[in-house]
Amino acid sequence: MPLLRLAIAVLLAGALVASEAAAQDTVAAFYKGRQVNLIVGYGPGGGYAPKDGATFGVFGSDMPMIGLIGTNPSVQFDPRRFTWLGSSSSFANDAFVLIVRADAKSPSLAAARQPGGAPIVLGGTGEGARDADVPKILRDALGLNIKQVLGYPDSPSIFLAVERGELDGRMFDLSSVKATRPHWLKPASGFNALLQFARPTRHPDLPDVPTARELAPNDEARALIAFAETPLLTMARPFAAPPGVPEDRARALQEAFLAAHRDPAFLEEAAKLGVDISPVDAEAMARGVEHLAQASPSVFSYMRQLIGRH
Repeated sequence: MPLLRLAIAVLLAGALVASEAAAQDTVAAFYKGRQVNLIVGYGPGGGYAPKDGATFGVFGSDMPMIGLIGTNPSVQFDPRRFTWLGSSSSFANDAFVLIVRADAKSPSLAAARQPGGAPIVLGGTGEGARDADVPKILRDALGLNIKQVLGYPDSPSIFLAVERGELDGRMFDLSSVKATRPHWLKPASGFNALLQFARPTRHPDLPDVPTARELAPNDEARALIAFAETPLLTMARPFAAPPGVPEDRARALQEAFLAAHRDPAFLEEAAKLGVDISPVDAEAMARGVEHLAQASPSVFSYMRQLIGRH
């Protein structure tokens, strides 16, 4: 992943500059010439990664919420203890869009909400990923008939499965569709965008596609959707180091993270790949996690039951 390799190089250089600018000689000495490891996946390894500031991770945006809810035995951590570096995206320029084939048995919202109607067959990677969890929320809050097929290794394999007709559709990042399948968004493309999630208002590129909040039948459903949207709206692509990283090194990494996202070479590479870069700093991310943690016991109870369903 060239963009991540470039990000690590820029971030490490930024850590040196940030520490030197602050006259933190011990921090500069620690990072100078040191290999920095980035763990990519849905588990941050918070309890296993070294806590010296040389290892950090990027993982699914839903992981902090899943950790707080406590339904997944493989996700046992308190995200409030992490050393947050920031998020590469605020999702302000993006949307999580439900796209289905026009020849699906339920190719529209009206058909998908028909009692006893044919379900939309959606693909996903696995439990704890947002392409698995968000459809459950939409099924429950909006009354959509959805059947999930999980276990695909990655997004490219799901794109292909949808194109081959193995699946009716999936929840996709709009930026990903624009970068890899822009023709899906054109009229008479054979694909329909049914709704957009993680959008307080409609995305400018999808003015005729309703938001999940618009479709909520009542305040309770709207509140559930707003809670579930928080991870994307505050930590769409989160980076974190383990708990207990020395404060001076954590501060250097946090400053370097933001500096990396201003680097011209990094921004140029991201633009080529169609990756949204709208960074969120560590403090804002920590506030987002705390906002999730302060949800009412009834919301947590409801989400435990909902996410636990298959």
